[in-house]
Amino acid sequence: MNRQLIRSYILLVAVAILLFTVPVAFTLTKQLRDDTELSVKREATTMALLLASSDKSSCGALTRMAEAYAFETKDKVQVTTTDRCAADVPRPAGDAALTKALEKGEPTTDWGSDFIWGRDLVITVPAKQGDQVVGAVRIVYSTSHLTHRLWTIWGFRAGLAVAVLGVAALIGAVAARRITAPLRELNGMASKFSDGDLTARSPVTGPPETQTLARTLNQGAERLDTLVASQRIFVADASHQLRTPLTALRLSLDNIADGVDDEFVREDVEQATAEVVRMSRLVNGLLVLARAEAKVTAAEPLSLPDIVQERLSVWRPAADERGVTITLRGSADGRPSVLASPGHLDQVLDNVLSNALEVSPDSGTITVRVETAGDEVVLSVLDEGPGMSDAEKSRAFDRFWRGQGLTGRSGSGLGLAVVKQLVTDDGGTVALRDAPGGGLCVVITLRASSKSGG
Repeated sequence: MNRQLIRSYILLVAVAILLFTVPVAFTLTKQLRDDTELSVKREATTMALLLASSDKSSCGALTRMAEAYAFETKDKVQVTTTDRCAADVPRPAGDAALTKALEKGEPTTDWGSDFIWGRDLVITVPAKQGDQVVGAVRIVYSTSHLTHRLWTIWGFRAGLAVAVLGVAALIGAVAARRITAPLRELNGMASKFSDGDLTARSPVTGPPETQTLARTLNQGAERLDTLVASQRIFVADASHQLRTPLTALRLSLDNIADGVDDEFVREDVEQATAEVVRMSRLVNGLLVLARAEAKVTAAEPLSLPDIVQERLSVWRPAADERGVTITLRGSADGRPSVLASPGHLDQVLDNVLSNALEVSPDSGTITVRVETAGDEVVLSVLDEGPGMSDAEKSRAFDRFWRGQGLTGRSGSGLGLAVVKQLVTDDGGTVALRDAPGGGLCVVITLRASSKSGG
């Protein structure tokens, strides 16, 4: 927007310069041409009067005047006459202008070009005694110094125009920045909002229109921040309060199962226990989301290989029970560090590995890869499960959405939602792709830290 305002301002100034400066320059050019023509014609007319007198004193005066004029101006004076005046002045060659002056007694002016002027201005004036033409005087006037003055006229105005446009550009830049400053403040507030900072507010500055807009946005932000904070508090409190009775309920079910010999009752108790476990995972997921959305921790350099190795050691026993192999591969140089909040990557890996293990067939393989890509580190988790369709991938990060083809029933529908929230908070991205040979590939891109492990 700044550039558009500056361009518009410069264009307006350029049009003003064009409308006022160019006509003045053309007027001065015409005036210079007319004054020069009048002056040269006056000199030629004076010499023609001397030539028409025909006496010796006039002819001598003509000769001296022509020589002095030629010496001072470096121009040429030519005279054609009858034998009655033998002035010692060069004679012009016969041409149409000379013929017109001698036969018709009419003066002629030739600028040598239709565009402003040529190299010489040629003025031919007849010398008359009464009605009889007795000769003609011609002055060949060099236009070199006229051209120099022309360049001075136009060059000065062109330089002045450039200087004015430069000043206009500077003033336009300052004015544009002042005009758009409130809009930049509003844009900064919107950018912080998009990053999840609901405490961002815009200063109420600038014209009345932007002040009204800033107040409206600030009021809306206050209400939104209050509503979201209330929602987070409710989710966190509800999740926390539900954990205790769910834990007690699970212990009671375990005690019932231990004291019941009836196979059908035991089966019902086990189903109830499984639902309690699923509800506990759901509550834990909600609590994780509430804490993640609160953004109470700042990102710091963490060694990704160390975190991956630690979480794989935790999940390998559960994978071994299913006959599933977890392998770690990668082409990362050294031990890359990433910027993440403490504890986020642990929860991200736990959720992704839990989902991968749930959908993996017996004797399947889960592949974890760590690779560097410029100023980013890519963490990929590939499974050999049924994968997802494009429609399922588009909804996979929605809360409480569960995909098809899961081998168990303990999913809460919050795993990938938690993953996306935590990764996004740390400035990274997460995407779902088809794994080579079938299955799903979860690609997590994290910011690399300048501090790398040895």
